[in-house]
Amino acid sequence: MAGVSEPALPSPNIEARAWRLPQPEALRPGRPSTHAPRVLLLYGSVRERSYSRLLSLEAARLLESMGAQARVFDPRGLPQPDNAPDDHPKVRELRQLAAWAEGMVWCSPERHGAMTGIMKSQIDWIPLSLGAVRPTQGKTLAVMEVSGGSQSFNAVNQLRILGRWMRMVTIPNQSSVAKAFLEFDEAGRMKPSAYYDRVVDVMEELVKFTLLTRDVAPYLVDRYSERKESAAQLSARVNQRAL
Repeated sequence: MAGVSEPALPSPNIEARAWRLPQPEALRPGRPSTHAPRVLLLYGSVRERSYSRLLSLEAARLLESMGAQARVFDPRGLPQPDNAPDDHPKVRELRQLAAWAEGMVWCSPERHGAMTGIMKSQIDWIPLSLGAVRPTQGKTLAVMEVSGGSQSFNAVNQLRILGRWMRMVTIPNQSSVAKAFLEFDEAGRMKPSAYYDRVVDVMEELVKFTLLTRDVAPYLVDRYSERKESAAQLSARVNQRAL
């Protein structure tokens, strides 16, 4: 607008070439996506009767009923991180699904007060960056857990930390199902309960947040510090091998 100057930089520490003012219009996509939201579900147990798997399948049914496309990854056969090449079939499958997804659901049993190793291994196999592609950044995430005793939130709290580390938009709601062995019938379907109602709430919220953010995710995660870095420096940093 004529006569209106750009605001002065707030500090001499700021590099002008990387400085951007947030633009409300950038949060309104010109052509919103019309395909079904794509959601990947990961669970953290390979038991024959795995309650984290049963809860994930229940969540997948809800997501499909809400108009989303849900895919559940089977972790059986996934090697430990760093114990197999990146082109291992299960690793390749997991990474392709992570790239496909616009949102995720992570569901772990709580074991010894923490998420399971199987759950952590799946997340560890998804890198922060694959060349120019970031499989998780800006995507939505819902977290859930099951436990054999009283209700706990240790696993979901840890999953939230991981979601933040993976630069995901973790929704506020979450599900923690206590004494999970009492909450499913012989056919593996979840019984009516307040726990079930919470799962419905979480999936509904996940779909809403995914619809809200998926078309503007690149803008939401665009950041000053990375604009300040050169492309070569940024690529070297985010692709470095884990210590």
